[in-house]
Amino acid sequence: MKATKVDGIYTADPMKDPKAKRFDRISYRDALTKQLKVMDSTAFSLCMDNQVPIIVLNLMAKDNIRKVVLGQKVGTLVSD
Repeated sequence: MKATKVDGIYTADPMKDPKAKRFDRISYRDALTKQLKVMDSTAFSLCMDNQVPIIVLNLMAKDNIRKVVLGQKVGTLVSD
């Protein structure tokens, strides 16, 4: 899990660009190709190399951590 101020990964910073679109799911390669700022590159590369999925979610949204643990769809999933 990658907890942030926003509810997933967007095409641009949603706090600066109201037209930014959120991804429900994206591959590691697409996130790199589109140069999306998911997390620091070393941590991202380790997840990609070891096929560890990343769920990017809003830390402040009520019950998000619980929802993820219970397998509910929250935020953006990064995987192969």
